Amino acid sequence: MIKTKTLNCGVRLVTEEIPYVKSVSVGVWVRAGAVRESARQAGISHFIEHMLFKGTAKRTAKRIAEDVDRIGGQINAFTGKEATCYYLKTLRANFAKGAEILSDMLLGSVFDRTEMDKERRVICEEIKMIEDSPEDDIHDLICEQVFRGGSLAKSVIGAPSTLAGIKPATIRAYMKRLYTGGNIVLAVAGDFDAAEVERELENLFSGLPAGREEASPDSAAYAPRHRAKVKDIEQSHICMGVRGLALEDERYYSLMLLNNIMGGSMSARLFQNIREQKGLAYSVYSSASSFTSDGVYSIYAAVGHEKVKEAVAAILDELSKLKKEGVTKDELDTAKEQMKSHYIFGQENVNGRMFSIGKNYLLLNKVFTPEEVIAKIDGVTWEHVHETAELITDPARYSAAAISRRRQNWNRLV
Repeated sequence: MIKTKTLNCGVRLVTEEIPYVKSVSVGVWVRAGAVRESARQAGISHFIEHMLFKGTAKRTAKRIAEDVDRIGGQINAFTGKEATCYYLKTLRANFAKGAEILSDMLLGSVFDRTEMDKERRVICEEIKMIEDSPEDDIHDLICEQVFRGGSLAKSVIGAPSTLAGIKPATIRAYMKRLYTGGNIVLAVAGDFDAAEVERELENLFSGLPAGREEASPDSAAYAPRHRAKVKDIEQSHICMGVRGLALEDERYYSLMLLNNIMGGSMSARLFQNIREQKGLAYSVYSSASSFTSDGVYSIYAAVGHEKVKEAVAAILDELSKLKKEGVTKDELDTAKEQMKSHYIFGQENVNGRMFSIGKNYLLLNKVFTPEEVIAKIDGVTWEHVHETAELITDPARYSAAAISRRRQNWNRLV
């Protein structure tokens, strides 16, 4: 059963007991991500995520790792456009020790200048790694084009120039504003004692400053934009993107099913046409990402330099076919089974359950049971999908990005 509660310290708590497992996952979700950063602070949320592992007043970075290992735990974190999550998975008997490690990292990190300088260099290497991976780089590029002028266009990782200006005082000021009781959700899933969880978390996180900053990602009017990068690489990478749907849009599940039909599996239209029939690409797929206020639908392919125009034409043919013919009942039924299976598979581990309830409670202030999610998927009709398809079938509405050895002119490709 999923339960929610606001602790006396102002932190919201969401729990889901799963008595048939022997582990527990605890996550600290903070409403702090790229959308909350100023241009000069780009990358600070991600930088903080790194620094919380680099030492506290009572633990060195090595000691944090050792203490997690002593309880047989697994610890990690990630930063996104709208949130940062720190999480630890361990056995039921070690819940209190694991939660204390997380709280110490959150409340006791010292942000040593020497450690910050080292981690700054580490993140700069991470930036190079992304730039050396055209598939990762191009998805950042398409977000920049689709959300240009709005906060969702901001890069999560930042840039060397902005990271250079982040000092200990910058981090403390940012955390004082956003790492507050009202901006944090604690999520716990697995095998645990409810009374112990409330008692321990109330005690551990009572030192958080109060307050909650209400803010949603700002947006700008959408207009298609094109961007090309020239790089000495062996394949051309192309990505088309258009505005999608927000998390709470009533058409959300229709778009997710449509995405599955178009490019979400090996039987999807794009894969079957562009890879299996035409042999143009090894990797081709579509994706749909949703945020609290907006979303993006994109189509990606990696092809030979001489095959870019042919691949783009094949993608546009699939969009035209979708507009003219819609989807079949069999395609929709198959997509529903795939989507339900993917969701349930993700719910069969405690981290997956914690991610689901934590993210929804932080961003939407509500949680959904597995039964509710399955019902929403099953409730999508052919008419719903047909209406939603209008969002993605007009080629003129697409922004585009390309990374290639050759200069690609989008206007000559379509």
